[in-house]
Amino acid sequence: MARSRSPRIDKTPFQTDILDLSHDGRGVARRDGEGGKVTFINGALPGETVMAEQTGKSRHFDEAKTVEVLKASPDRVQPRCPHFGVCSGCVLQHLEESQQIVAKQHVLTENLTRIGHVSPGSVLPALVGDSWGYRRKGRFSVRRVEKKDKTLVGFRELDPRFVADLSQCLTVIPEIGSKVAALSEFIESLDGKRDIPQIEFIAGDAAIALTVRHLQPLSDADRQAWIAFGQTHGFAIYLQSGGLHTVAPLWPAEGVALSFALSQWDVELAFQPLDFIQVNAKLNQQMIAHALTLLDAQPDERVLDLFCGLGNFTLPLARTVREVVGVEGEAGLVARAKENAERNGLHNAEFYAADLTLDQSSAPWMQQGFDKLLLDPPRSGAIDVLKQLPLDQFKRIVYVSCHPGSLARDAGYLVNERGFTLVSAGAMDMFPHTAHVESIAVFEKH
Repeated sequence: MARSRSPRIDKTPFQTDILDLSHDGRGVARRDGEGGKVTFINGALPGETVMAEQTGKSRHFDEAKTVEVLKASPDRVQPRCPHFGVCSGCVLQHLEESQQIVAKQHVLTENLTRIGHVSPGSVLPALVGDSWGYRRKGRFSVRRVEKKDKTLVGFRELDPRFVADLSQCLTVIPEIGSKVAALSEFIESLDGKRDIPQIEFIAGDAAIALTVRHLQPLSDADRQAWIAFGQTHGFAIYLQSGGLHTVAPLWPAEGVALSFALSQWDVELAFQPLDFIQVNAKLNQQMIAHALTLLDAQPDERVLDLFCGLGNFTLPLARTVREVVGVEGEAGLVARAKENAERNGLHNAEFYAADLTLDQSSAPWMQQGFDKLLLDPPRSGAIDVLKQLPLDQFKRIVYVSCHPGSLARDAGYLVNERGFTLVSAGAMDMFPHTAHVESIAVFEKH
């Protein structure tokens, strides 16, 4: 059987006008006018005229990259990072910072209208914080490139087959972002440099941990070298040879205490090196305060917090309500949430481990009565659990989302099928300079 051929790509530069910005931060054009085929163009902004070169082709749309800006948007700025245009981490650095959140608000409202067929009664003021040096959790890819005779450490390139050759990262906290080149040079010196595919980093208020994924056992020399690297740069070093259960401290031998404080609620959350935490510490505190204000939970009320993780919202809520119940799919996070409640002296917070994509009709927490609901699901959204919940009991729902498409779908269900009103919604810039849209929405019963 003959193999199907990829569509031929014509790399002849073409001129086009940019009409809009896509959800992933690319300019949107139609090459042959209004009725033409949609083309998504890296590095282009709405209102611009650019010369572009095709990089991809499919039946429904084409892809391209900007070769030259012929007419620039007034919102175009010079990217600060030297790796912009190669690294996929920050695709909006060429857009003026105050306009990035405007673009994200637009993505949110457009998704709500197009996917959910709903419109918020009002658009909430956007939450913004520090735009540089904010990222306290992430994963660097590592690759030994024989042709370059060096080890690359960084995020993926725009072409995800490749690792960006970074010297620094300006969005990662400086204690880590300024050490990318040193990390690359260090791994290049190791015996097992070809057997390390990734390094995860995470920072608490008082300590930073690197978790080194290795495909083969480390030599004694490499283990000692990692210890010395951690001591020199102030990193705790953890090793991971397989799944989550294989993560173990290398230096210090007993591990390190990782935690962050939510000072407004006199709460401290402890976590493990690969646990999920919100990447932007300052915006996280703003987001919690925003969500609790919107939820308006009263001292005599019971609140259900779904996808609760370590208790990021649950424990601050416990300071203000009669009782709060947190439910989370990952058992390890639930164990940490219970420990965090105990550590903070909060005895009105209860936690359950449950896969919220499965039938929970017989779960004990599902039988309990609640006044209000807060949820912060993963990218896939919360439609499975929303269809199971006795929603009529909730006076108000606050939905925190990391994906506007799944929020829009779920909002459509709540409004069009379950009789709720979408009172308000707005974007939060948890990941400045990236196309990631974090948002929040408030629902009430008619």
